[in-house]
Amino acid sequence: MALARGRAAEVADLGALSWLCDEDVPEGQAGPFAGVPLLVKDLGGPFAGIPMRAGSAALQGRKGAADSDLAARFRAAGFRPFGATTVPEFGLSLSSEPQVGPLCRNPLDPRLGAGGSSGGSAAAVAAGIVPLAHATDAGGSIRVPAASCGLIGLKPSRGAIPGGPGFGNHLGGIASEFALTRSLRDARALWPCLTGRVRGPYPDLAQLPEEGRFTLGIVLDTPGIAPERQAAVETAARVLEAAGHALRVIPAARLDRIRRVSARGFDRIISANLAALGDAGLDLSLCEPLTQSFANRGKTLSAKDLWSALEAGTTAAHALWHLFEEVDVLLTPMLSCAPLPLGAFPTDHADPEAQLHRMDTYAPYAALANITGAPALTLPVGADAAGLPLPVQLITPIGGDLRLLSLAAPLEALWTHPIPLFGGCA
Repeated sequence: MALARGRAAEVADLGALSWLCDEDVPEGQAGPFAGVPLLVKDLGGPFAGIPMRAGSAALQGRKGAADSDLAARFRAAGFRPFGATTVPEFGLSLSSEPQVGPLCRNPLDPRLGAGGSSGGSAAAVAAGIVPLAHATDAGGSIRVPAASCGLIGLKPSRGAIPGGPGFGNHLGGIASEFALTRSLRDARALWPCLTGRVRGPYPDLAQLPEEGRFTLGIVLDTPGIAPERQAAVETAARVLEAAGHALRVIPAARLDRIRRVSARGFDRIISANLAALGDAGLDLSLCEPLTQSFANRGKTLSAKDLWSALEAGTTAAHALWHLFEEVDVLLTPMLSCAPLPLGAFPTDHADPEAQLHRMDTYAPYAALANITGAPALTLPVGADAAGLPLPVQLITPIGGDLRLLSLAAPLEALWTHPIPLFGGCA
């Protein structure tokens, strides 16, 4: 814990942490991660005593009153939560620059953003403060920061991670919680600590076979993808082919409708959710202009329009399942270009459409995994000329989380993080 606190102080100018406990945190329970310090995203299921302010002035001063089921599982695994990480207000950006501060920088190049909305968690792990950090993903919020900072980012299958007791159907089921890690090993070790025996009306999610010879659907012609980012997909494909898997090219056009439907569903769900928060007492006048605009859209959204978007999301999920009758895993670009400079995703405007367009252009295959419920994994498979990570994304049917962690193993050796881990296990 002392090493983690010391490293946090050394890199405080990165803005990764929005809050740090000023008291010593008691030893965690015995478990596979006993004593490991943990940082908690300032957006998601609550951790008792940790601020949950969603990067917003409207929620300043609030702390979790009790642990969510997920928080209790983190503690039972032995983690010691000692701080909260920076997020954009209500997660409405792919860069973590809330107006209430701090502004979160990328440890690989402080001129760049660390991604969003789990940008603070990614920056903390990439800077070596902790070996892993809690994160959430409703439209790429685990995977975009991982891709920006050279980390492992798994967005779990819908239903794999508990969301209770009061967080079960937040955002219509598109949000998942897990962590950002430095290694596949840590993600795999964390998995059984957070999954299984989920309370609620649904049974535990069965995992698909993780070993075998799989057919990979490779997406090589996505418009607007920088050449070196597209080449990274080809590199990953050849490595996996050498490991015994088959390749099949999937035209990007086959995913266009799923992408469009996913973007629309994300928009409607987020807008309706923020409008509901306003009706529940959130003082929207204290929120950033972009948040207010999304909430205003939600207030004018008809039930028919919302239902249409949700129904289309189900249709998109069916279309993806049909694609998985031909291939076992999709391999896509994660980001269209290198991590963007700070300020590339402003929130001081009232144009949700512009923000959604920026997000979709930057991470074109992110939201479709959320809308369809499929698990998705991003990891770097090399570096560009500037030393920044070249990430790819793997997507497989619901229940294929462990398949992704196993399948990606040959790719992990293609990238070594340049910043050592300082706060690891002390």
